[in-house]
Amino acid sequence: MPRHLFVPYYYVSAPGGYERLWSGDPEPARRDRWLRGAYADTAVATRVRDGDLVSSASQPSLMALMLDALDVRDGDDVLEVGAGSGYHAALLCHRLGEEHVTTVDLDEEIAESARTHLAAAGYRPAVLAADGARGCPERAPYDRIVATCAVPSVPYPWLAQCRPGALVLAPLSTGLILLRVRDAGHAEGRFLATSAYFVALRAPPPSARRRPDRATARPGTSASSSCGAWSAAPSTDAKRSALAARAAAGAGALRGDGQRRPAVGLAGRPGGAVRLAPALRPCVRSRGS
Repeated sequence: MPRHLFVPYYYVSAPGGYERLWSGDPEPARRDRWLRGAYADTAVATRVRDGDLVSSASQPSLMALMLDALDVRDGDDVLEVGAGSGYHAALLCHRLGEEHVTTVDLDEEIAESARTHLAAAGYRPAVLAADGARGCPERAPYDRIVATCAVPSVPYPWLAQCRPGALVLAPLSTGLILLRVRDAGHAEGRFLATSAYFVALRAPPPSARRRPDRATARPGTSASSSCGAWSAAPSTDAKRSALAARAAAGAGALRGDGQRRPAVGLAGRPGGAVRLAPALRPCVRSRGS
């Protein structure tokens, strides 16, 4: 897959902020530098606003690891949360066919760029500007859901939009959690044996925000969000156990009518195994959700 089509420009760290490299630079040396960076096994920043990283193109080797863990099969329908540059969706299109791939991003500008990059590579999957925490119910059900942005919790709607036996792969804290869905309220799985650092899933602006149902939440975390993997590094059982323990907050979500319903709690044990099951403890939500 020609990665340079998906990163026609990107940003690299420079004194005082970021430096922009792009394919149309009039200086040949800078164009060569851009092309080398486009094919380096590293994440690259693709959106920077007011000095803050908003979106990135994931590290290729980490994307390969995630796709291998996702274990897509012929005919699977996949939802990607976090369109980013569109490169990850292009790989899914190549494997499954564009009709089986849906990708969403909260940011209309990012979604449109991903759509343009995908078209340049010959693919036209469904690309929507939407709140990824709510999934994409109009295209459900799914056999696989994969997030390319870090989430503070596993959103309830993702499980509800999965077929029985579906897989959900998402960055949680500094790890990657892989869950097998039994039904809308139950899933179980494990943390993969790697650390990963992702840009966070961005929340809608307050004027457009509704309170999404969350499978889990950790006290003291924010509900901010965005998309793209930043880097990966070897993990340990101790780290994965810590992740499971930190994520085991349990939750209860409120219906629109104000009535509390059972949510799903996340529990873990040494070695990284976790399970999602109904939790009856009081609601624990992250700040700003």
